[in-house]
Amino acid sequence: MQVRLLVLALTLILCSRTTAAEIVGRVVSVADGDTLTLLDTKRTQHKIRLAFIDAPEKGQPHGRRSRQNLSEHAFGKDARAHCYKTDRYERLICTVLVDGKDVGLAQLEAGLAWWYRKYAREQLPRQRVIYESAEDRAAADRIGLWADKDPVPPWRWRRKN
Repeated sequence: MQVRLLVLALTLILCSRTTAAEIVGRVVSVADGDTLTLLDTKRTQHKIRLAFIDAPEKGQPHGRRSRQNLSEHAFGKDARAHCYKTDRYERLICTVLVDGKDVGLAQLEAGLAWWYRKYAREQLPRQRVIYESAEDRAAADRIGLWADKDPVPPWRWRRKN
């Protein structure tokens, strides 16, 4: 009985959508302010959703600026992605570093993304503080999307549209 439970538990763990991986490669595409494609050293493309941020959608105010900012930080550059799960669209959810800089954090600092509090429990405590502080500073300085009187977060915009 215990062996069966152990096998069942291991099967559930192995079949879960959670993964821990590091991918090294070059950013070959930027779809929007929080999604990019990384080409690894074996020439395999990985669609990556930046962890812990949510950027304006393409049709939303600041959507184009957000995509452009991510492109400036990442497109055509070597990157290291620390991935920990996949989403319902089969994108890897990762923190992506370019020249040692977290590009998701750069989006927050530029005021071109929201810190995705919904997933804060999945962050390390120190990372949580850094992301929240970056968003708070951008909002206080009224830069990027925070220059608008009442910016609409993408999760609310998606529900309406």
